Amino acid sequence: MQTSKTRKIYFLRLFGRCVIFLITALLYAFRRADFDIAVGLRFFDRFSPLHILWGIWIWDMILQLIPIKAHISIGSQKQFPSLFRPIKEKINRKNLKKYILDTTASAYKVMLLWIFLNAVIFALYFAGVFDVATLVLISVLFYVCDLICVLIWCPFRLIMKNKCCTTCRIFNWDHLMMFTPLIVIPGFFSWTLAGFSFIIWLVWELCIFTYPERFWENSNMALRCSECTDKLCTQYCRKLRK
Repeated sequence: MQTSKTRKIYFLRLFGRCVIFLITALLYAFRRADFDIAVGLRFFDRFSPLHILWGIWIWDMILQLIPIKAHISIGSQKQFPSLFRPIKEKINRKNLKKYILDTTASAYKVMLLWIFLNAVIFALYFAGVFDVATLVLISVLFYVCDLICVLIWCPFRLIMKNKCCTTCRIFNWDHLMMFTPLIVIPGFFSWTLAGFSFIIWLVWELCIFTYPERFWENSNMALRCSECTDKLCTQYCRKLRK
């Protein structure tokens, strides 16, 4: 089975994120002072490789607010009207409402699980076991795991029960989840990332409840397996394209 261009690009992105994690781990081991820019206004004191990482993360989030076709998964862009292809039949509003309510209930189970995980991280931070550098490194690790979930295996599917990322209810929660460990660090670096990721999450949630038909494959043809061009799903096969 031929790998799609989008999937190849996402694997290149995963490789790039692994390189970023490796570099950050080396800084963590040998140049811990570079992580000082995450605290207060030290972001403006001197240059650190983390400035580049901050810029990459900000740019990634900007792309989630713009309807573009630069091999960004439709799962991340389905909130935009340009990606909405309505079915020819009349939309079953009752079933649409049930779908949104059911998937939202599952989504917030994931959020509760994520809050619990990060509560443990915060407890270790305030107990002095983790420091600022460790929290940043954890966020970079989550950055890598984000694409592992997309390309290889996603544990959240066990809760969400979505068939693929294209139909995923929480696709654009990624940055909010990545930067959750940073919210306890008072500083420009951490709060700009966490704050911007919250805006991305809020826009996504507002779109779901304002334009729910864009998020359901039975109302948006573009989300159906038979129309899929991304082919990011590891379970993709011909029998699904019907």
